Amino acid sequence: MRGKIVKGIAGFYYVHDGISRTYACKARGVFRNRGVKPLVGDDVEITVLDEAAGEGNIDAILPRANSLIRPAVANVDQAVVVFAVSDPAPNLNLLDRFLVMMARQNIPAAICFNKTDLGGEETKRLSALYEPAGYPLRFVSIRAESGLEDLRALFTGKTTVLAGPSGVGKSSITNWLWPEADMQTGEISSRIRRGKHTTRHSELFFVEQDTYIVDTPGFSSLYIGDLMPEELKACFPEFAGWEEDCRFLGCVHIGERECGVKTAVGEGKIGRERYENYRLLYQELKDRRRY
Repeated sequence: MRGKIVKGIAGFYYVHDGISRTYACKARGVFRNRGVKPLVGDDVEITVLDEAAGEGNIDAILPRANSLIRPAVANVDQAVVVFAVSDPAPNLNLLDRFLVMMARQNIPAAICFNKTDLGGEETKRLSALYEPAGYPLRFVSIRAESGLEDLRALFTGKTTVLAGPSGVGKSSITNWLWPEADMQTGEISSRIRRGKHTTRHSELFFVEQDTYIVDTPGFSSLYIGDLMPEELKACFPEFAGWEEDCRFLGCVHIGERECGVKTAVGEGKIGRERYENYRLLYQELKDRRRY
């Protein structure tokens, strides 16, 4: 039978059948011999060894549409990058690193800002900054139960990875979309004595037919590797509409004169903070090439 890996812990891979049942499976040694490691999100073929106990073996890993390294997950339809409007204040350089990482791997991204109940003016500023980039935006408050139905529609029919730093509400969003997730993490925390909202591994939650959510460990920094400095501009989609006004072919929008992107920044048509983050990331990549 076929299923999808929703969790991997201590050598066991938990495979959901797409309906209601999850099987605890071991991967055959042939994968280890080939240097292939099953990932959360993999579509697999399994042999059920014990139906009553819900045990089986993974026989084959079906071709992957894509895969991420961190978080380690496969077959993602989109990434929803979650940050808080306040508490903690959004680190927009980190947010832009997430967006670059997703663009580099051809995974569509959307942005969700949580805790809107804590900052009205900041919400307007963030909207003005990211709307020109074309990313779907959702402003929500889990605490005030605001904007959540619009957020739910974003997930329907897709496998979505939630990304973002710790403390912004990723697990709370998962628990709101799928309340059983809170029960499961609560059961785990009672055994290992960790906070129930602290995610320690990637886990894929079956919400409804064709709808899965991956809750991932939070992290505070991102290393953007395997990217040439001149390739970075393609990861900032709001630049594309202004590049025809650049005088030089191959303009990277840093030191060149008569640059359409720089003009758009000066006129407020591209967010200045986004552009400054682009400059910082460009210099980081350029410096790395020297060593």
